[in-house]
Amino acid sequence: MKKSIIAKKKFGQNFLKDKNILSMIIQSMPKNSNHIVEIGPGLGDLTENLVKYKDTTAYEVDTDLIAVLKSKFAIEIENKRFELIHTDVLKAWDEKGSLYKSKYDLIANLPYYIATNIILRAFEDINCENIIVMIQREVAQKFTAKVNNKEYSSLSIITELVSKEARILFDVPPESFDPPPKVVSSILYISKKEKVELDKDFLKFLKVCFSQPRKKLFKNLSGLYKKEFLSNIYNELNIKETLRPHEVDVSLYSQMYTKVKNGKQQS
Repeated sequence: MKKSIIAKKKFGQNFLKDKNILSMIIQSMPKNSNHIVEIGPGLGDLTENLVKYKDTTAYEVDTDLIAVLKSKFAIEIENKRFELIHTDVLKAWDEKGSLYKSKYDLIANLPYYIATNIILRAFEDINCENIIVMIQREVAQKFTAKVNNKEYSSLSIITELVSKEARILFDVPPESFDPPPKVVSSILYISKKEKVELDKDFLKFLKVCFSQPRKKLFKNLSGLYKKEFLSNIYNELNIKETLRPHEVDVSLYSQMYTKVKNGKQQS
């Protein structure tokens, strides 16, 4: 059955085949009673390992794979150990607000093209407690980078705000997949804080701050705010105007945003 299925580029499919990597992902799972949600189960190789340990819900958009998975996990579906939902996971979030009715851990090999969006949606999902996902290494580095690191970005700041812990567990070489991707992947682990709400306007502010990451932060902000207004804020917070976005920590960004929001002086 596996050989009759060809990975589809439009869904960003790369099927994980390395049993050692699959085992390492399972060993990384938090020891708790949470349900498991998987996004994009593919041919079910990771799923097969997940359902041995916990009840699992999987979201799959590809109709051809749905048929494969229903056949492969017929017993688990009948026994209510496995629920397979045929839909676009982003639509499911829009419609239901959460991917599961109670606490769950997201464990998945994510399609590269929507991985960042999925993780950000998981941040907003109050029932999602832990995230263990395979994504492109460069993107994983942006989620986990610390201030003064060149990879430090708005994603790093958002992750620091919502997480108790965020780190890369290990890298996964291209040959672990069929077909092999052109990049190295990483397993990203994020344990979320409870009841953290992200201010949408703050996220927009960060987007402006990192609009040109290698430019000075002052330059990026001056496209939206008056320079005199920004200079006053910089002086009040004792920030050097020469700093670039990756050289400013979460606390300072929060303080800057508060002053900008209260001042509301756009250029």
